[in-house]
Amino acid sequence: TGGHLSSSLGVNELTVALHHVFDMPEDDIIWDVSHQCYPHKILTGRKERMSGLRQSGGISGFCKRKESKYDSFGAGHSSTSISAAQGMSVAKSMLNKRRNNCIAVIGDGAITGGMAYEAMNSAGYLRSRMIVVLNDNGQVSLPTGTPSAGGTVPASQLSTYTSNLLVSQPFQDFRSFAKNFNRLFPEEIQGLNKRIDEYARGIVSGGTLFEELGFYYVGPVDGHDLENLVPILERLRDSPDNKPVLLHLKTVKGYGYPPAEAASDKMHGVAKFNLGTGVQIKGKGGEPSLTSIFANALIDSATEDRSIVGITAAMPGGTGMDIFGRRFPKRTFDVGIAEQHAVTMAAGMACEGLKPFCCIYSTFMQRGYDQVVHDVAIQNLPVRMMLDRAGLVGNDGPTHHGCYDLAYLGCIPNLTIMAPSDEIELKNMVTTCAGYDDGPTVLRYPRGTGYGAKTLQKLFGYQLKNGEIPSKGEVLPIGKGRIVRPAGGFDEDQINTRGMERKDRVAILSFGTRLHESLKAANEIEKQDSSLGVTVADARFMKPLDVDLIRELADDHSVIITIEEGSIGGFGDHVLHFLTL
Repeated sequence: TGGHLSSSLGVNELTVALHHVFDMPEDDIIWDVSHQCYPHKILTGRKERMSGLRQSGGISGFCKRKESKYDSFGAGHSSTSISAAQGMSVAKSMLNKRRNNCIAVIGDGAITGGMAYEAMNSAGYLRSRMIVVLNDNGQVSLPTGTPSAGGTVPASQLSTYTSNLLVSQPFQDFRSFAKNFNRLFPEEIQGLNKRIDEYARGIVSGGTLFEELGFYYVGPVDGHDLENLVPILERLRDSPDNKPVLLHLKTVKGYGYPPAEAASDKMHGVAKFNLGTGVQIKGKGGEPSLTSIFANALIDSATEDRSIVGITAAMPGGTGMDIFGRRFPKRTFDVGIAEQHAVTMAAGMACEGLKPFCCIYSTFMQRGYDQVVHDVAIQNLPVRMMLDRAGLVGNDGPTHHGCYDLAYLGCIPNLTIMAPSDEIELKNMVTTCAGYDDGPTVLRYPRGTGYGAKTLQKLFGYQLKNGEIPSKGEVLPIGKGRIVRPAGGFDEDQINTRGMERKDRVAILSFGTRLHESLKAANEIEKQDSSLGVTVADARFMKPLDVDLIRELADDHSVIITIEEGSIGGFGDHVLHFLTL
């Protein structure tokens, strides 16, 4: 079925140790992001259902509370586990529950998110009883090592910090851990060595950062050594102290499977693959992805305009910033899993005259919503927000569907929101965003590929020079759509007797890449009814709406059908609102 392979392989031993030591579901184990939860699912009664992983009617690729009582907290986005674990710990304490063991497992990528530090600061202050397991595998972004302004190292100073811990001190075994463990017992038991121990640990291990946040730091520990992990976890479980603990584990992503160890980033998320070789079984090569088309169009614009820069929040591979970074490394900024920071950093760049393209998945932009409003829109700063994965994304499920951006962005003032119907329009809109300095712009496009020149000519009615897609985009007029298909189709030589009366004329007004399905539907409908005439229009923009186009369609047709890939409150609602004025 494919899925998140390397992440799950890297926590096999940890998962076994956690389930051996703790008693779920009375104890809570919260997996941050939860893409590494496959071993957990296998151990909690879902082994026989793994063949339906990420399939319709099957089990989720992430933790999901309604799927199993052993999934303590649902996830899909990052940096939420410590907050959730703290909330559970506080609740167990207030309700006087017999056991209070809450474990948050978070990776070195997810811990770069600001929410993780907010939670650690709070946990130390409130002395919430909890264990944070830092799964440190050295991969912060996907893929780690994309050329950028920070070089090719992981996009996190914290990653450098934890790496230094590993260099400055060998793996801690249970014997060395036990020597320091008395710090979690009442002070009268600890004796005079407490101050000496704290000083020595701060100097030798470098765990001071976490200890200053109020955590007892344990580590670094080999995350693949079960014989060492189990007694350490048992001792932490049985501690009478309420001080939160951070257990720092060093793991290898893809551990135990050589192809995954050798290419942990490429095998982070996989399609079906050959178990013996690790070679992924992919479909025949087709048209380029919209992500790569966007990246190359941005490179074209950046070649002519040195003020263009690209920003990503730990997803260079998913947003095309890896392609852009190879061409313009010094103009590429990977800020880690920090969408809020990415948006406001872009706003700061715009203040000083740069043209930032802030490239974030639609679903992840939800995490930077206040920054879009407060830092960008209210100040009307020309930040270009590129929303990849806008629409349904398939197997990753509801946490990753880009369904809500039109609804949550449509109500914000000063935004110009556009969506391409095809790869030519995508190039045009990237060029349009690059040249628009009067305010913030949003360009949304889905996961998928282009259609190719043949389809664009036959179905979309393009007249391409030499049958080739233009290499560069053109600037579009802001807020202007277009009629793509007149009633009766594109054959100008054929006498058109369709839709002679208004009651026989229907208009389909599409926004985004569903224009393809709209054109096919128009052809099918006209085949079934010789009197009916179907006009298909491409809105191009949701804000501002092309009100002249909408008036024209409303005057000439008895029915208008709006098509979009999003939730209620989006494009169709904006059209309906205008028509009711």
